Amino acid sequence: MRIFKHLRTGTLAGLLGLAAATCLTTGAFAEEKIFTDVIGREVKADLPSKRVLLGFYFEDFMAVGGEASYDNVVGLSREAWEGWRPASWTRYVKHRPSLDALPDVGEVEAQTFSVEKVLELKPDMVVLADWQYKGLGLDADRIEEAGIPIAVVDFNAQTLERHLDSARVLGLITGQEDRAAQIAGEYKAISDLITKRIADAGKPKPKIYVEFGNKGPAEHSFTFGKNMWGAIATTAGGDNIAAPFVEWWGPINPEQVLASKPDVIVISGTESRKNPASMLMGEDVTKAEALERLQGFTTRAGWNQLPAVQNGRVYGVYQGASRTLADQAMLQFFAKVLYPDLFTDLNPEETYKAFYKKYLPVAPEGTFTLAIKE
Repeated sequence: MRIFKHLRTGTLAGLLGLAAATCLTTGAFAEEKIFTDVIGREVKADLPSKRVLLGFYFEDFMAVGGEASYDNVVGLSREAWEGWRPASWTRYVKHRPSLDALPDVGEVEAQTFSVEKVLELKPDMVVLADWQYKGLGLDADRIEEAGIPIAVVDFNAQTLERHLDSARVLGLITGQEDRAAQIAGEYKAISDLITKRIADAGKPKPKIYVEFGNKGPAEHSFTFGKNMWGAIATTAGGDNIAAPFVEWWGPINPEQVLASKPDVIVISGTESRKNPASMLMGEDVTKAEALERLQGFTTRAGWNQLPAVQNGRVYGVYQGASRTLADQAMLQFFAKVLYPDLFTDLNPEETYKAFYKKYLPVAPEGTFTLAIKE
């Protein structure tokens, strides 16, 4: 308040009047608050945040905060968006060119994340995924020791609890708590419908195997245990054959897949064409080329003996549509491929596109779910 000490009364009144008008126009002033993030850490910060550095969950931040929330983003881990989902990045930059000018702080998994760059940007909030926070270790402490709060969110866990809690945290950071609650409520409604319908039916759980198809048919890539697609498969009533052998995500012995005889196989893919044999799914990917890639996986040694292949229950899914609030559509998809008779009323692709239409400024175009029989 010392800044006002020598101002004349009229000037002070004018400034306060302008401030009041600004408050009515743009929302409440930032106020220091203490909240708990998704891993139970107490975070003290001025909220809503005015200078945010985003490590991950770029679309979720925008979905909860609205497009205007990116007016307050001062930097991001660009590789985790542009590198992993290039077509999505291009689509957003075309809509909002200012994204391309945002400073890049590097990527945790590639060990290029720069604490120095973070400090240079002087954010008042750093948003990290749980895996990023853990991966940074002592570097995360350095950021907080510099007086910059870190909030941890976690959509990778793919549990209903973490999804809802992460939406809450993003709502606090962006000042859009009501919008966050609305999105969370819609997600919970879909999850509750699926779990109740499966429980009421009392059917045996189909065995399911999910693999990230980034290495193509010639080499088995990693599968998912308790998080990401593994958790979605479990929520959707599947018996995930990888769960006893893989904690979170990682490789599984190909012989174990043959021995487990999955009833359903799902291969996930992205838009990346770095590997000419990898599974293609997502933005700007046609159904014909996605189907051609998917069929290649069924030619693996011994796979012609698997129930999933023999019965035509092999599917493709967009890797970029997991670990996000938009994956409510993929939860529907997994429920439908596991229990086709129970969920004839669900249309996962429509659900996915409807989420974007309602909460995001771009419209996804491409192939996001796929059945080999199509």
